[in-house]
Amino acid sequence: MESGANQLQVLKLPLGFIRVLEWLFSIFAFATCGGYCGQLRVSVDCMEKASSNLSIGIDFTYPFRLYQVSFEAPMCEGIRRERVSLIGDYSSSAEFFVTIAVFAFLYSLTATVVYIFFLNKYRENSRGPLIDFVVTVVFSFMWLVCSSAWAKALSDVKVATDPDEVQLLIPACKDQTNKCGTVHGSRWSGLNTSVVFGFLNFVLWAGNIWFVFKETGWHKGASRLAGVTTEKQGGTFNEQPYNQRGFEQAGSYNTEANIGHESEYSQVGGPTSYSNQM
Repeated sequence: MESGANQLQVLKLPLGFIRVLEWLFSIFAFATCGGYCGQLRVSVDCMEKASSNLSIGIDFTYPFRLYQVSFEAPMCEGIRRERVSLIGDYSSSAEFFVTIAVFAFLYSLTATVVYIFFLNKYRENSRGPLIDFVVTVVFSFMWLVCSSAWAKALSDVKVATDPDEVQLLIPACKDQTNKCGTVHGSRWSGLNTSVVFGFLNFVLWAGNIWFVFKETGWHKGASRLAGVTTEKQGGTFNEQPYNQRGFEQAGSYNTEANIGHESEYSQVGGPTSYSNQM
C-alpha cells in the first residue's frame, strides 16, 4: 500500500496533474461534439389548409453532412409534397476536432500510466522525456488548429440550420400567399461547450510544455552547466579576499622588518657618534 501511495504522488506534481486534466478535458471535447443531435422545426401554412404542415421536424447530427439531411415539405398544391435538403458539408472540421480529441485522450491516458508505474525508468532514459516533449508540442499546435477550424465550422452550421434560412429552401415559402414560420430552433449549448473545451485543451497542453521540458536532458544539461558556472564564479570571488589578506600580511611583515632594522641602526650608530664627539 505504501508503494502504491508513493506511485500516486506524481499526480500531485504539475507533470502528472495536468496530464489527468488533459485526459478529462479531451473526453468532454469529443463527447460534446461527437454526441450532438440537433433538431429544428418550421411550419408551412398554406392557403389550402388541408395541405398545410405546421410542424416539420428537421434532425441533424455529427458529423454535420447537412446535404444528406432532407425533409418533406408541402407544395401547397393539393396533397403534393416534395423532399428538400439542407446545404453544406462541415464534416471535415468536425471529424478533425473529434480525431484530435480521441488521440489526445489515448496519449494522455498512456502518459499518466507511465508516470504512475514507470516514473523511474521514464526519468532514467532520456529518450522517453524527449518523445513526451515533442508529442506535447505537436498536440498543443493541433489543438489550436482543430479548435479554430471547428469554431469556424460551427458558426457556418448555425447559419445553415437557421430556421429562417431553411424556410428559403422550401418552394412553398416563396409564395407570399403562404405563411411560413419557426416553431423552434436548435440548441447550441453542447456544441458551444465543445469549442470551449477545445481551447481549454490547447491551454493545458501548451502550459504543460514547460513541465515536460524540465524532464528532458536539454533542461538538465543547461541546469548543470549553470550550476558549474555559478560555482566557478563563487570560487573566484572567495579567492580574492584571501589573496588580499595575504598581500596585507606580507606588507605588514615587511614594514615591521624595516622598522626593526632602523631601530638597530640607531642603537649602533648612537654610541659611535658619541665617541667621535669625545
